[in-house]
Amino acid sequence: MENNYQSAWTQKMTISEQFKVTKRIFKFALRFWKQFLGAILLSGLSIIVSVTMPRVIQTFIDQHLAIKSLSMKAALLFTVIYCALLLFQVTTNYLSTYYFNMASEKTVEAIRNRLFEKINQLGMRFFDQTPGGSIVSRVTNDTETLKEFWRVFYAMFEGVITIISVFMGMLALNVKMGLIFLFFVPIMIAFIWFYQSYSSLVYRKMRENLSRLNTKINESVMGVSTIQAFRQEKRVYDEFNQQNKQHYYNRRTMVQMNSLLLMPVIHLLEGIALALIIYILGKQFFMGAVEIGVIYAFTQYATQFFRPMAMMMDSLSLLQDGVVSSSRILRYLDHQEYAPQQIEKPKAIIDQAKIEFKHLTFAYDEHNKVLDDVTFTVNPGETVAIVGHTGSGKSSIINVLMRFYEFQSGDVLIDGHSIRDFSYEELREKIGLVLQDSFLFYGDVARNIRLLDQSISDQKVKEAAEFVHADHFIGNHPDGYKRLVIERGAAYSSGQKQLISFARTMAREPKILILDEATANIDTETEHFIQDSLYRMRQGRTTIAIAHRLSTIKDAHQIIVLDKGKIIEQGSHEELIAKEGSYYQMYQLQTMN
Repeated sequence: MENNYQSAWTQKMTISEQFKVTKRIFKFALRFWKQFLGAILLSGLSIIVSVTMPRVIQTFIDQHLAIKSLSMKAALLFTVIYCALLLFQVTTNYLSTYYFNMASEKTVEAIRNRLFEKINQLGMRFFDQTPGGSIVSRVTNDTETLKEFWRVFYAMFEGVITIISVFMGMLALNVKMGLIFLFFVPIMIAFIWFYQSYSSLVYRKMRENLSRLNTKINESVMGVSTIQAFRQEKRVYDEFNQQNKQHYYNRRTMVQMNSLLLMPVIHLLEGIALALIIYILGKQFFMGAVEIGVIYAFTQYATQFFRPMAMMMDSLSLLQDGVVSSSRILRYLDHQEYAPQQIEKPKAIIDQAKIEFKHLTFAYDEHNKVLDDVTFTVNPGETVAIVGHTGSGKSSIINVLMRFYEFQSGDVLIDGHSIRDFSYEELREKIGLVLQDSFLFYGDVARNIRLLDQSISDQKVKEAAEFVHADHFIGNHPDGYKRLVIERGAAYSSGQKQLISFARTMAREPKILILDEATANIDTETEHFIQDSLYRMRQGRTTIAIAHRLSTIKDAHQIIVLDKGKIIEQGSHEELIAKEGSYYQMYQLQTMN
């Protein structure tokens, strides 16, 4: 999917597009409007005080120092007033910053939760097309960027209020000088427009490259054993170095752009403004038309006038980064590749566990059929094995039955109800799935069997492990069921991980059991335990088993042979051997080896 959108990320966003993205992402902040409003009001009070403080000093200079009528009482009074204002400003600044940052954290937390929830609702096709590192980048880097994104609008609010307040203060002192400062505003707006237009492309490229960098890291970490086994370290390093260098070039372009268009522009304009103050007011001072305190106040106002402009211009880089990150987040939130939708009829309950495939047709891309007119029945308590060469459609039957993908035509019935009529809770509770590659989560053994289902007691966890013969290696360890499971269960053999996966399934006592080549990666040491566990697990349950080792499914009630998505043979082991067809050839090939 990322590659499909690559061309979009090489184009800059228009001002209109940026506004739409900002408007949508702002809706997440509405839940915390009270905290944001509190921060804004406190910031407004702080700004008013900061504008008042130069007037206090100006009054002190012109009415006391300049006419040499200063008394100790007056000096002490102005000192107390100034310190009180300063203390009030510091306090309001602290509270404003605290409330705003907490509201920002809560907003980002809400966005991250919503994004993670949406990702878990998407269908398997989305994950087939999207690199894992790209998904991680959305949930972590892009959401984290939004914290500074909110800060941009806070800085802009402060800047606008400060500029207006300072401008009013200037007009109160000297109308002509105040109007001169107003001339700088359209110049700043022009720079902002130019920066926004140019920088969006730079930041989009930078974010896209960071996503690719995360994808490369994720791929390298997950495949480190293969990389080392085939001595691919240098190739992987060179590829990473190329991506990292491209990220550096994008960052360098950003730094060059910001260094040229942001603070230097502000400093230039501030220098011009101070020069005008010194020239115009200095000339008026020597003519006796202005007081020295007014000159001091205007120099302070000049700094206060351009400081928020500098902050706003400096925040433009964060604004662009935030807009790009927001657009990437919204792209995932807008994604429509949902898991298949269920009708959820109340009467649809799995009881007898009879499964019927009726003229099922399925394609991953809706064009190239993977399953074509597949029809068969699995009666309650029976075991049906599905065999066939690679690409014949075996796993696709499991994907359809588990509702990982939507099928195009035909139907799958369980106890007479269409599989679309069941709730996902009913399907997941009554159907147990054991995959070829057993995934263990970080934590302990009990947690991996229970999978955070608190309704499964410790006793039930232990009974499930004993049922599938997993207790013989779990109990032999000093920590037992509290033994730490590290990344992907690396400390366990393939057979041990498979037995834990069996226990995970049996702890839920499913009525339907699906085995997706569950014996493909077992080791010799645990093969006996696994075979006996599989036999015990199948008793009294409707079972569909995708088989790699044909010797393990000889006792199946029915064996289905697939080829290019079609059923070409069907019957018991003895019946298929007697036919001397495709199944017979596959069986002979395995027994000869």
